[in-house]
Amino acid sequence: MKTAATEVEVDSKPVPILYMAFELSRKKWKLGFTTGLGQKARQRTVTAADMAAVLAEIERARQRFGMCTAARVVSCYEAGPDGFWLHRSLRAHAVENVVVDSASIEVNRRKRRAKSDGLDVQALLTLLIGHTMGEKRVWSVVRIPAPEIEDARQVHRELATLIEERTRIRNRVRGLLAVHGLGVQRWSKLREELETMRVWDGTPLGAHVRQRLDREGERLAVVSRQLRTLEQTVRAELRAAATAGTPAAMMQRLVELRSIGPQGARVLVLELFGWRQFRNRREVGGAMGLTPTPYQSGTSCHEQGISKAGNKWVRRVAIQIAWSWVRWQPQSELTQWFTARFAAGGRRQRRVGIVALARKLMIALWRYAEGGALPAGAVLGHVDTYVLKAA
Repeated sequence: MKTAATEVEVDSKPVPILYMAFELSRKKWKLGFTTGLGQKARQRTVTAADMAAVLAEIERARQRFGMCTAARVVSCYEAGPDGFWLHRSLRAHAVENVVVDSASIEVNRRKRRAKSDGLDVQALLTLLIGHTMGEKRVWSVVRIPAPEIEDARQVHRELATLIEERTRIRNRVRGLLAVHGLGVQRWSKLREELETMRVWDGTPLGAHVRQRLDREGERLAVVSRQLRTLEQTVRAELRAAATAGTPAAMMQRLVELRSIGPQGARVLVLELFGWRQFRNRREVGGAMGLTPTPYQSGTSCHEQGISKAGNKWVRRVAIQIAWSWVRWQPQSELTQWFTARFAAGGRRQRRVGIVALARKLMIALWRYAEGGALPAGAVLGHVDTYVLKAA
C-alpha cells in the first residue's frame, strides 16, 4: 500500500550554484567564478566599486557555464577597509554573500610561497565551496551589523579617537615645556599660563617655541570642545525614554550598575550586546577575543594568552570596566573571586587575573542586559543624579 509520503516524487537533481569570490583593492577588483571543485576559475577584473560591471560579469559567467538566470549565486570576500556596503548590495541583488575574517584563513607556512590576486581568488573559491557544502571550520564568518547600529557606533569611536588625540597633544606640550624646566598646572588655563611662563633666568620663552605652543593650544581647544559635544550627546541618549529590548534600554540598564559609565555602556551595547544573538557564554568570550589559546605538541604544553580575535573596542572597554568593578563593587562575587585568587600576587599576576575577571564579568553583564539578572552581590548606583549633574 502506498502512503502519502511514498507517492510524493522527490526531485533529486542538484541545484546549480555559481560560486564567486572577490579580491578587493582600491583601484581594481579581481573576480573569480566556478561551478565546482577541480574546475579552473574564470577570472575577470573590474573597476573598484563598479557594481554594474560586477552584475554584468555574473550574467556572463552564467552564460559561460550554461546556467539559467535563476541559478543560485554564492559569493565571498575578505573583511577589510571596504566595510559591509558590498555585502548589502550583493544581498539586494539576490546574491548569497559571506564576509570572511581573513585572519582565520589557513595559509602555506613555507618561507617563500607564490602569492597573487589570481591565486587568492582561486583559494577563496575552494574554501567557499567547502563552506557552502557544510564545512564549519574552513574560516570564520563576520557578523554584519544593521546599518543603523553601524552608524550609531561612530559616536563612541570618535570619542575614543579624540581622547587619544587630546593625550598626544598634552604629551607634546609637556615635552616642549620640560626642555625649559616648566610645566602646566591647569590645562583649561593653558593660554593664560603661557603668558606668564619664564625660563630659568627670568626671560620669556623663545618666539618659535611660543608660537608652536600656541598652535598646540588651539588644537587642544578644538579637541576639548568636540569632546564636550559628544559627551553631551551620549548623556542625552541616556535621559531619553527608551522602549524595552532596544539598544537604548540596554544602555540605561547597564549604566545603572555602579562602576559602568555612559561611554562604557554604549560601547558594550552597540558593539556587542545590542545586535548580536549569543547562544552561550563561550560565544560571548569568543566575540571579544578573551578566550585562552593553549599550545600542546608532544611534551611542550603552555598557554599563549588570549586570542585577541574579537572586537578590539569591546575588549579594551571590558578590561577598563573590570578594574573599575573591583574598586566599586567590592561585595560582588566576582570581585571576591578575583581578590581570593589574584589580589595577593604580584603585578603580573593581577594583570593576568583581570583578564579572567573581564571575561566572567562580560558574560554576567550580557545576561543582565538581556534578561535583567543582576550579577551576584552587585550594587546599583544613582545614575540619574550623575547623568543630570554631569549634563
